[in-house]
Amino acid sequence: MAGIEVDLVRRLLDAQFPQWSGLGLVRLVDGGSDHVIFRLGGDMAVRLPRGTWAAGQARKEHVWLPRLAPELSLATPVPLGLGVPGFGYPYHWSVARWLEGDVATADGFADPAGAAVQLADFLKGLQRIPVPDAGHGLSRWSLVGRDEATRTAIRASTGGALADAMTRVWDAALAAPAWDGAPVWFHGDFHTGNLLTVDGHLSAVIDFGGLGVGDPACDLMVAWTTLSAETRPVFRAALGVDDATWARGRGFALATGLNAYTHHGATNPRVAAQTRRQIDQTIADAACAL
Repeated sequence: MAGIEVDLVRRLLDAQFPQWSGLGLVRLVDGGSDHVIFRLGGDMAVRLPRGTWAAGQARKEHVWLPRLAPELSLATPVPLGLGVPGFGYPYHWSVARWLEGDVATADGFADPAGAAVQLADFLKGLQRIPVPDAGHGLSRWSLVGRDEATRTAIRASTGGALADAMTRVWDAALAAPAWDGAPVWFHGDFHTGNLLTVDGHLSAVIDFGGLGVGDPACDLMVAWTTLSAETRPVFRAALGVDDATWARGRGFALATGLNAYTHHGATNPRVAAQTRRQIDQTIADAACAL
């Protein structure tokens, strides 16, 4: 959505949260694909959805994060205010506590194996939390639902051996037995860009817009976005992942990598590099599993 600039956000804040109207407001250049993000004062962030696909995320985080955070092993955003549409801006938006840290990188951990265990511990804590009853409106990711878009993206790739390798990864994911356990919580977008580090150590998990319940395989994408061939087995062992769930997780990693590369790779070199690595890692890992 065009037009999400400082003047608009200042007007929204002045009207809905006058207690913060005098604080500095700076737009972050690389806010993300779903939100435009501003730093408010020294210790808050304002996040505004870019379009309808992210329109429900602010309300979701304000309802669920305060309930989940006490059970989790890494810091998460602390919602401070839920904004409503105004001045022509059509979506709910949010103010949250600013979390210090650098975006995690695959080669930036001071203790890579320790980071793999920390990631597994975070997911185990999340999966242990009782899930709500039906009718909660939370996300439920599906590999089958991504089949057409993923195969289209594969066909649009460079073709040849690379396309064949991606097809093998995707076919194996779809052929793996479905999740037959009770639904569990998942983050839904658990990858490098939503992890923060301080001095090379994991410090926080952000952006819970994809939060949902169901098959935990989607959160395994972190194994191919953030970890290496050496640390993936550490993560898998710490989390206790069976072969079928691992194959589905590899499929989620491929599908999300292809989606991000297709939509953002041409205009964002950082996203292009990250997603190419993600895709390459899934192919290499699948080859090792044969």
